[in-house]
Amino acid sequence: MPERREDSSIFVSMASYRDENCLPTLLGAYSNSANPKLLNFGITQQNCVENCKSGVLEGGKIEDVEADEDCYEEFCKGEWGEACKDGRVRVLKVDESGSLGPYFARYLGSKLWSGEQYYMQIDSHMTFAPSWDATSVKMLNDAPSEKPVITTYPPPHTTKFKGKGTRICNPLFAPSDIESQIVRLGGSAAYDGKGGGLPRVAPFVAAGYFVAHSGFLKEVPFDPFLPWIFMGEEISMSARLWTAGYDLFSPNQDVTGHIYVRRHKPKFWEVFQRTYHSKGGGHNSIQLKIIDRIKYTLKYPEAARHLIREQTILTAIEEYGMGEERPLEDYMEMVGLDMVGKKVTEAKWCHDGVPPPIHWYDDIRDLY
Repeated sequence: MPERREDSSIFVSMASYRDENCLPTLLGAYSNSANPKLLNFGITQQNCVENCKSGVLEGGKIEDVEADEDCYEEFCKGEWGEACKDGRVRVLKVDESGSLGPYFARYLGSKLWSGEQYYMQIDSHMTFAPSWDATSVKMLNDAPSEKPVITTYPPPHTTKFKGKGTRICNPLFAPSDIESQIVRLGGSAAYDGKGGGLPRVAPFVAAGYFVAHSGFLKEVPFDPFLPWIFMGEEISMSARLWTAGYDLFSPNQDVTGHIYVRRHKPKFWEVFQRTYHSKGGGHNSIQLKIIDRIKYTLKYPEAARHLIREQTILTAIEEYGMGEERPLEDYMEMVGLDMVGKKVTEAKWCHDGVPPPIHWYDDIRDLY
C-alpha cells in the first residue's frame, strides 16, 4: 500500500456502470473544484464496447444500442487533459460482462488510490457545488473527532445547493425475500443549523458520498469477497468503521447532488443473465449466499458460522470484519437495531442533532 501523503491532496473513487452521466460528473467535479491540481480521480469504468444492449425499456423490451461512451478517454481529450497526463485521473476499465456489482467496483476503485491525504467516494451521476472539495475537507477537519467521516445521501439533482445538509436516521430491515432482511437505510433528517456549524454525529455511512482521511484504508479495507452486492454495503461499512474507532458525521451543508432516478438504464444484474445464460433469478440466488458474509459480521443469528453451508463465504473474514476499538453491541444499541428480533428503535438523538447517549460521546456532548 502506498505511503499516505500530507499534501492536502484528495482522491475521489468513482464507480461507473454504463453511465452516460459519467463524463458530466467528471467535468462538473473539476470545473467546480477549488483546487483542481489537488484533485485525483480513480474511475472504475464498467462499459459495453460491442454487441451492446439497452436496459429494460417500456413493455419489457431490450434493444440493440451503440457502444458506451468512454468517459475517461473523452475527459482526457478536453480542457482537463493535463490531469490525465500527470496521472491524477486514473482508470480501471472493466467490460460489462466482468462487472461484479457496485461494492466490488468500489473495492477496485480503492486500489487506484496512490497515497493522497483525503479519500472521497461518490457515484458517477452527481452534481457539485462551487468549492465542493475544499468545503468537504473543511467539514471533515471541523468534526470533533480524531477519526471523522463526513457522509450523507446528497439531495436530488441540484445546481442551487442552498439546502442544509442532512443525516440518515431511519434504518429498516428489508421486507423482500431477495434482500434477506438486510438493513437498508432511508429517510434523512434536516440539519438544524445549531452548534456553531459543527457537523453532527450520524449513525450510518452513505456509499454515494463520504469523505475521510485516507488512513482508514489500512484499518477498514474494502472487502474483496463481496461480489454482486448492492444492498448491505452501507450497514456493513458503517459498523466496520464505527467499531474501528471512526466517528460518522453528517455535512452541515450540501456540496453534491445526486441523480437518483435512472429508469430504463442498464443495470449490472441484467448482464449477469446474458453472460451466464440465466433466465432470471440466478443473480438473486448467488447474492443470497454472499450476503450471509455481511450478516455473519453483523451477528444475524441465522448467519452464525455453523449455519452457513458454503464456508468459503467466510474466506479471510477476520481481515474484513468488525474493528477492535469499540464493541459491535454498542453500535447496534446506538443506532437502534435488534438483529435477533429484526426490530428498529428510533434513534431520537439523530433526529435531534445531538450526540448519542452512550459514553463514547461524553467528551463532545457540550459542543452541541
